[in-house]
Amino acid sequence: MEGLKTDEQKDIYTLVERIKEGDREAFMTVTSLYQKKVFLLAFSFFRNKEDAMDIVQETFLRLYQKVYMFKRGKNFQSWLLQIAKNLCVDYYRKNYGKNREWQGEKPVDEMNLPVQNEADPFVSSDLKGIFSSCIKKLASRQRMIFVMKHYNQLKYREIAQILDISLGTAKSLHFKAVQNLRGLIAPYMGDSYDRL
Repeated sequence: MEGLKTDEQKDIYTLVERIKEGDREAFMTVTSLYQKKVFLLAFSFFRNKEDAMDIVQETFLRLYQKVYMFKRGKNFQSWLLQIAKNLCVDYYRKNYGKNREWQGEKPVDEMNLPVQNEADPFVSSDLKGIFSSCIKKLASRQRMIFVMKHYNQLKYREIAQILDISLGTAKSLHFKAVQNLRGLIAPYMGDSYDRL
């Protein structure tokens, strides 16, 4: 499994080098590989599909402009998500301001997140909707860390680096997110959930 990750990292280094040389096809490949992860991060920040899409576009524009700054040996996904996170913060300051209410217009269940086992009859669209609705109710940093950990498959160290927080804070916020999700989901699950 570790060898696969190394091969994937080599592949991304090759693609980045090709982008630096002006290869449009390599840029499109990288965009298709990472756009969903960038979208999930931005959506976890804004809870608004249009704003998240703006961040995705701006992130890949910024990637194209600053690709020469990426150094071989670094984690590309962490580097790209750091760009996206910085853009989210800037976009929020510019468009939402201190006094404006932070509005989330589109629920998370409209994002078509992958379901692990479609054949499982227990995983219904209702359950997915309930889970997505509960994620939406988490505090913004808890929600962002939960999405980064479970949908972007980032390690705590990477999350801490991207959000510029300590490793302990990342773990603590994730723990709180999981605890709060359990509390939010419990009323929907009845007695069977209490026995878990």
